[in-house]
Amino acid sequence: MEGGGDQGGEGSGRRRKNMIRRRQTGEGMSAAAQDPPPVVPMKGEVAPAVGDDDEPTELRSRLGWAVIRVVYDGLPDFQVRRLEGMGFEPFLRLEELAPDVALIQKLKERWDPECHAFLFPWGHMVPTLEDVVRITGLRVDGQAVTGTTYTSYQEPVERLLGLEVKSARSSLVRRTALQASLGVASSRRETGEGPAEHMDRMTEGARAVMAEEEGEAEDRDLRRFLTLVIGKLILGTRGDPVGCRCLPLLEDLSSVGNYAWGAALLAHLFDSLGTSSRETGVAGFFPLLQVWAYYHLPSLGRGVARRRSAIPLLQRWRFCRDERSLRHQVTMIHDELDTIPFGHTPYVGESDAAQPWVERGRPYFGRNIWLHCFNTVVPLHHRLVARTLGLHQAAVEFPSRQRAWERPGRSFRGIQQVTDWMVRVWEQLDDWERRGTEVVSEATSDEDYFRAYARKYGAQVYKGSRRPLDPEGWITSLEGILHSTIQQCDELQAVVDQLDPGRSVLEGQLAAAAARAEDSLAQLREREQELRTALAQTTMLEAEMAELRLRPEAAEVARWR
Repeated sequence: MEGGGDQGGEGSGRRRKNMIRRRQTGEGMSAAAQDPPPVVPMKGEVAPAVGDDDEPTELRSRLGWAVIRVVYDGLPDFQVRRLEGMGFEPFLRLEELAPDVALIQKLKERWDPECHAFLFPWGHMVPTLEDVVRITGLRVDGQAVTGTTYTSYQEPVERLLGLEVKSARSSLVRRTALQASLGVASSRRETGEGPAEHMDRMTEGARAVMAEEEGEAEDRDLRRFLTLVIGKLILGTRGDPVGCRCLPLLEDLSSVGNYAWGAALLAHLFDSLGTSSRETGVAGFFPLLQVWAYYHLPSLGRGVARRRSAIPLLQRWRFCRDERSLRHQVTMIHDELDTIPFGHTPYVGESDAAQPWVERGRPYFGRNIWLHCFNTVVPLHHRLVARTLGLHQAAVEFPSRQRAWERPGRSFRGIQQVTDWMVRVWEQLDDWERRGTEVVSEATSDEDYFRAYARKYGAQVYKGSRRPLDPEGWITSLEGILHSTIQQCDELQAVVDQLDPGRSVLEGQLAAAAARAEDSLAQLREREQELRTALAQTTMLEAEMAELRLRPEAAEVARWR
């Protein structure tokens, strides 16, 4: 198997499938074994369950935050300082976040791979570079994560990591070998061992193998740890092996901190969301999606704030566990996504004083820009979500999936030609270095955008929903205007409550906004009634036409009789 993947042939595959079935049905498990283990926020897969209803099972993680954290805690102080200088320290301090399988599944179903954005009834939504830097603390400015991809990474793995590679044609390294080289041979908990004792034992194991003095050995240790962090967290794969395409960038450790690892994380996540709808797993850093939804879609109620002042923002949240069936949760989220309004500015009031990584990345916020992660080069269409910048959304030409180059297949396994992406996609790389294009809008209303959006995506967005047919986009347009006006009312009310000077002017603006909201709601209800009446008339006319078509046939039959 490539990259040291799971060994075994067809028989072992059948045994694994049978084991999964037994776990799902509870066969062969004791009462104690049926309790689910603590879930850690790592790359996971949502596998289809065996059954008639095709309900997904629990999200499975190949490697948890626990292993990353114990190795980090076992590093000598001078290694920790080096990681801090590279900008990874905020990311490595993040705590575990239990996966919300239902939420991730519904978000993945709403993803449009053509425009690289989520499609909701009220318009496009997309995670941005500001979301990445605020939620994870990873750097989104600096050099693009790109370079040359190779057919084989055997030489750099053996030279830089000191690990043996069994498959010469692969961009993956065995996770177990990499983990053992860092002193964590096994992450399993021993019998009678508590969580604290388990973590202490693994930390001591990691500390025992780490070099205490600076030199080649300590550089090798740091590269191994960074390969684990980048290959399984930031640019995680679906399988157990660890991606090592980043190794050429880790050769010079003094330059590792110059790369925009947060932008690479977003590009990799976009590419993962665009996979087949039959693949319900997400290979990228899915905690970003969860916390992004907690901030932008708060009415879903899927997250609970635990530390209101902690940074990065992922530290503030934990998943609100839902004991209802997964199918019920998925249905509930589907219905709620058809009714909740759009939120404009979820980070209002956040102070950047304690978040220098946010201030550094600000020149890249609010811009259309190409994101790079080696052979994954995807656009961030910020112009589709201009409302997040406080602008009216103009009617724009919706993007389609068009590449000026053909990306090689099997990209995660490295079975491809040696490719210098700095040459192959030089135009997109130049766009990144110029920080993309600023998003501007001269529109005075969102109505044209909402109507064009409904015509373009109506059948896709409203599939399986309980909303009335709206081929021309009138209802959606009015709903979008209503949601936008309500948001403006809320913002103006907040300003009125805080400021005494100019209160009369603000109250006038608030009253006008409230009047616009009421007018939009009235138009919405009137238009909906008109459409329902037209639909009833159309149905009646179709029945009459069918009856008229049958009359000549009946007369002809009677004449022949």
